[in-house]
Parts: sequence; structure tokens; C-alpha cells
Amino acid sequence: MDYDVLIIGAGPGGIFSAYELAKLKPGLKIAVFESGNPLEKRKCPIDGDKVKSCIGCKPCSIMNGFGGAGAFSDGKYNITNQFGGTLYEYIGKNKAIELMKYVDDINMSHGGKGTKLYSTANTEIKKLCLQNDLHLLDASVRHLGTDVNYIVLGQLFAELKDKVDFYFLSPVEHVRMIDGGYKVELKDASYTGEKCIISAGRSGSKWMETVCSELEIPTKSNRVDIGVRVELPAAVFSHLTDELYESKIVYRTAKYGDLVRTFCMNPKGAVVNENTNGIVTVNGHSYEDPEKQTENTNFALLVAKHFSQPFKDSNGYGESIAKLSNMLGGGVIVQRFGDLITGHRSTPSRISEAFITPTLNATPGDLSLVMPKRILDGIIEMIYKLDKIAPGTANDDTLLYGVEVKFYNMEVEIDENLETLHKGLFIIGDGSGITHSLSHASASGVHVARVICGA
Repeated sequence: MDYDVLIIGAGPGGIFSAYELAKLKPGLKIAVFESGNPLEKRKCPIDGDKVKSCIGCKPCSIMNGFGGAGAFSDGKYNITNQFGGTLYEYIGKNKAIELMKYVDDINMSHGGKGTKLYSTANTEIKKLCLQNDLHLLDASVRHLGTDVNYIVLGQLFAELKDKVDFYFLSPVEHVRMIDGGYKVELKDASYTGEKCIISAGRSGSKWMETVCSELEIPTKSNRVDIGVRVELPAAVFSHLTDELYESKIVYRTAKYGDLVRTFCMNPKGAVVNENTNGIVTVNGHSYEDPEKQTENTNFALLVAKHFSQPFKDSNGYGESIAKLSNMLGGGVIVQRFGDLITGHRSTPSRISEAFITPTLNATPGDLSLVMPKRILDGIIEMIYKLDKIAPGTANDDTLLYGVEVKFYNMEVEIDENLETLHKGLFIIGDGSGITHSLSHASASGVHVARVICGA
């Protein structure tokens, strides 16, 4: 065997697998294969001047490379079992929280010290939400910020680079079972290992389907989250973000009984493009450094859809909606809330006259031509509900960017060790379909490393 352990993907799951393996058994030969670039070479060409929108780089530096899709996120580590995945169903609630706290300690010792840990415990905001038929989920939230998150990742790589062999710009095409282990096949090379950890992330969802099919690993369909990213003056949500930073609020719509939730809140942040498998969607970032902050806050409003019979391709459904947005707007569409309610298409002049400056150069348009009516109705209901606890949310000039889609990998059949039916083959992180966050993905990596080392 070329290696003791092969790791596919250098996102949080792969990074923390490698970190824990190297810590527990320094003599192990470990290889990490990543389709993107090293951290310092991950650069998105969009500068707002010469390049104003996504040009379809391959690989996309926002989605791929050391640190995974979370490298340029705003570095929120939610320590909770209430959202972010179902890891606790496999390893237990206490162990899941313990591992998330362990990851937080590592982040603090690698450049994150001094960042704030927020908590929803004993907050009056929970009462305010309940009084308005909204539900605030419990969590402790460590906010690193995009800038500090980058520092943490840099220090982790500096510690690992002499202990682990990294293969960048090396997408794995196939995973094969061989006598005594596994072989990963790249375009022009192949490597063998006794154990294999797959941590392909959400951007590897289509590739993961192929792997599971070839290795006959049972799977079941997962959900897709579809919605918009809301941008408004930071002052509107300041009483929530100053205390909680990230507030996960859930509402059940009166019209359809669907759940709409806030997601990825970025106080004084910026809205950004995201390219997943060639489809341009929207996301948000924020920084810890006050000099990099904006006057706006952004967050997603998402509705989950899960298909089973006769249609099962939840991700395909989300992709079709995103493609329609790309077709009509050449990428992401932006619309004033007031225009949406009155049935008007937003135009460049309407956007420029608004009392808010967009942080993303998106195409003014009409989201009602893109979003399914049921989903859009739920989002509108939620905005009016949020206006009760944060007056100003439903202002005419509030901006809605679409579409935001969160693709989830199909849920892979794994056991309490996150091991497949094939001995020595582990599937972790968001690629497994059971984690949906930085903290859960990182914790899954630590868990599998300890299983392999017998710790």
C-alpha cells in the first residue's frame, strides 16, 4: 500500500481527520486528495471592477480547495444538535457536542483566540419570537469571521503539511476496492491505501452518487433547500445580531404549513456569488475586522423540499430552479421587496434609487418568474413575520437575491463509526448527507480518525 489512510477532500471533515490521525498516530502515512487549490491560491476573480460576475472558473475557488466551501464563509461554528445535521443520531448527542467543542478548542489554538462565543441561552429574544409565532433554535455560536477563519485554516495547513501528503488540483475520478484496501484513481495516477475516508462536501454530491453506485453502497434521497438571500440595513437586525450574532428562526406558514427558516446570518456582511457544478447561486460572508464590515446585514430564507415518489431527485429540482435564474438574469437576480409585492420587475434605476446599497452586483429582475409560487409565498409570509420582531424587515427597499439553493448529498448508509458496508471505507462531512455545517463536518472527521486509531 502507498498509504495507511487515503482522504478524499480537504474541507473541514478531511482536515480534521488528517489532524487527529497525525496527532494520535504520528507514524501513519496519510494522503489528502483535493480537486481545488491550496489556500493561498484560492482567489475568486470577481473584483467589482474588471470582473463583476461569475465567469465559471474550473475549479471554483469559492467552492473548492483547502478549507472546502467553508473557507470563505463567515466562519460560524454552531455548537448544537438542533441544526447543522444529524451526526448525533449516529454517535450520540453528548459525544457530538463534545467533539464540536474539541474542534472549537483547536480553532482557538490555531489563530481563533479572542473571537466571541455567542449563545441563545437565557435570551429575551426567544420570548419575543414565541409571541409572534416564531421559534428560535438553541445554539452556541463561535464567529470567526471570513478573515480569522482564513488565518485558522492557514495555521492548520502549516501544521499538517509536513505530516501529510497533499495532492491539490487532483480530483479523484474513481474509488476501487482492492485486496487489503482501496485504490483512488486520478486522471493520470492512482494511489492505494488500507483505509479510505471520503469527505467530498456538497460540491461533490454528483460524484458521490457515482461512487455509491459503483461500490453498491445503499443511499436514500435527501432534501434540497430553496430560497432567497435577504439584504437590509444592519440597524434593522442589530438588536438580534449584537446579542446572538446568528439567530436560527423557524416559522410554519399559515397558508401551506411549510417550514421557513433563517440561515447563515451575516451582520455587516456582503452578499456573494457561489458556483456549484456550473450553476451560479447566492451566499453571504462577513468579517471580524471592523474595517471590512459593511452597513448591511444579510441572511437566507430557505424552504426545505424532500421528494420521494415518483420523483426522487431533490437536487435536480433545485438545480432546475437555479438554472432558470441563471437563464433570465445571467446569474443571480436581485429584486426589491416592494417591487415583488406590487408585481413589478426591479430595474437598475429602481435598485439605484433604493435607500440601501447592494453589496453584490446582481441583475435586477423578477423573482416571481423563477421561484415556485408555494416557496415564494412562504418566504413573503416569513418576511412579514420577521417584521414583527425586527421592524423594517418588510420595507420596500429590502433586497432579495435569488436563488439561494443548499444542495445536500443523498444520505449514505453508514454505521455508528460512519463506516460503510465495506470495511475501512468511511464517508464523512456534508458528502455523507448527515452533516450540514462546519462544526458537524469537522466533528465527523475527528470521530472517524479516533475509530481508525482505536482511540
